[in-house]
Amino acid sequence: MEQRTHRLTSEKLVGKPVKIEKDYAEVLLETTKEMAVDEYGLVHGGFTFGLADYAAMLAVNEPTVVLGKAEVKFLKPVKAGERLTAKAEVIEGPGGGVGDGTSPRRKKIVKAEVFNEKNEKVFEGTFHCYVLEKHVLE
Repeated sequence: MEQRTHRLTSEKLVGKPVKIEKDYAEVLLETTKEMAVDEYGLVHGGFTFGLADYAAMLAVNEPTVVLGKAEVKFLKPVKAGERLTAKAEVIEGPGGGVGDGTSPRRKKIVKAEVFNEKNEKVFEGTFHCYVLEKHVLE
């Protein structure tokens, strides 16, 4: 399936799409030492969150999708150099709809999980996404 949203996203910062299907996406992120916050190589959680958020946006895959809120849990630390995979699936919200962009028909709830190279879950979250009638900056 063609990527219809977030097409200018930096692969270095939040990952590279490896699968985009209807209501589902997977994104791969190679973490780097520039993402580390200390001498142990602990990766800042913002990169893990960004990866999961990007996968959620791609699972919706509408040009005007935005994040409204997220409920997340960081389950394990990530060390620089680890490869992470985010998997996101739309679990609620029918397609289509009209209105101001915030009607329930335009809301999609996406479950996202991030796994390390050992297939250990390091992050999970529920992302409340909205498909707006026009670009948020218009």
